Amino acid sequence: MDVNLIPLLPATQVLLTALVVMLLDFFVKEGEKGLLAWISLLGLALGVGETLLLWGSREGAFGDTVLLDNFALFFTQLFLGAAALTILSAVHYIRETHIREGEFYALILFATVGMILMASANDLIVFFLGLETMSMAVYVLTGMWRASGPASEAAMKYFLMGAFATGFLLYGIALIYGATGSTNLSHIATYLVATPPDWPLYLVAGGMLLLVGFAFKVAAVPFHFWVPDVYEGAPTPVAGFMSVAVKAAAFGAWTRILLHRLSAFDSDWALPLWVIAIATMTVGNLLALSQSSVKRMLAYSSIAHAGYVLIALISGEEWGGAPLLFYLAAYTLMTVGAFAVLTAMTDNGIPRESYSDFAGLGFKRPFLAMAMSLFMLSLAGFPPLAGFAGKFYVFRSAVLSGHANLAVIGVLNSLLSVAYYLRVIIAMYMQEGGAESKTFGQAPYLYVAIAMTVAGTLYLGILPAPALEWTRVSFFSLD
Repeated sequence: MDVNLIPLLPATQVLLTALVVMLLDFFVKEGEKGLLAWISLLGLALGVGETLLLWGSREGAFGDTVLLDNFALFFTQLFLGAAALTILSAVHYIRETHIREGEFYALILFATVGMILMASANDLIVFFLGLETMSMAVYVLTGMWRASGPASEAAMKYFLMGAFATGFLLYGIALIYGATGSTNLSHIATYLVATPPDWPLYLVAGGMLLLVGFAFKVAAVPFHFWVPDVYEGAPTPVAGFMSVAVKAAAFGAWTRILLHRLSAFDSDWALPLWVIAIATMTVGNLLALSQSSVKRMLAYSSIAHAGYVLIALISGEEWGGAPLLFYLAAYTLMTVGAFAVLTAMTDNGIPRESYSDFAGLGFKRPFLAMAMSLFMLSLAGFPPLAGFAGKFYVFRSAVLSGHANLAVIGVLNSLLSVAYYLRVIIAMYMQEGGAESKTFGQAPYLYVAIAMTVAGTLYLGILPAPALEWTRVSFFSLD
């Protein structure tokens, strides 16, 4: 039997790069580890090149359990970009904190491989394998700063909570397999169409357990309790990577399953997601208001943004698909950028993450303060920035799909978030004092990462039409 391995090409490229980095780590001297960062970035760039060459392809591997379409390629490009920005922003940071460079870059790449598999999976078992590949790498990344007590605590909390959520997910997959006789999404959808409404109770229970596992990965309420402590304790570049890439991977799989394969049954899964979306937006924003740490504020902010993305998911296949993908791309740029600025605030391995540490930054580090202001305004939804365009398309999709009340709640939550985002800007330009960090002036890679995210945030806000067309073509390639 002929085996088509083309759908695995981008993931294989990143995997081989990770193995090369691990091997060379044994031979590269301590002061020359920057070579490993360049090799990692080169591997990611080659992966992006492969996705461009494969754009428009429709391929399946291993009995169509892994699919290559524009949807999978879109998420692959998103993951590769997030990984590259994370590596760029982490080069100086991991040297300051004495994190092992080779291991760090390899784990970022391994996590990216798992994410690519999740977005390409047309089978629950393949999805689970991708999820665990990603999760194991991120667990280790969270605790890689061995000299930091909070990092070790964060890794343990994340691992225990993640293992618990994985149990729900795996048991849900087992129940679905028991009811339908398959873990292939196409076969499951065919079974559901052929047997409504005589579904066994344990099939419904399996679907609900699957939703619990997904909700944990996107940090949706009430499965969000791990987020603030884990993000606060994790190395700052890792927290940024978790905030965008892990969330995007889960939403990618969720979109393929719910918005496409099970779109005919949206009346069954939309109601619980409706409740979760409102709770996620509201709880995330309310708790973010009371934080004294910018890093914890961004953690709760990431919870709220998961609620906004859920609005697009609820809006359905026709209206919500392209806005969902656009929002994830915009969220990736502005959030990675915000965490990159936090990384730049670190001084000799000492985190500077409170609002008071940002006091006077607009006069000490004008470029850094300008970039952070841009990211805060974008996250709050001010025009003409990426966050405004993303929220506009998401709320518009809710109105067009008949969920105007959900759009109103989203707008009110977005207005609520302005208070804690503007607080950062007020500290930078209207308060005196604050910490003086030498890191940013010594980290040229950080300049590049922040400049790229600033450019992307402006581009998606000022000229959103090409990117929206890109997301539309990506989503409607689902077959």
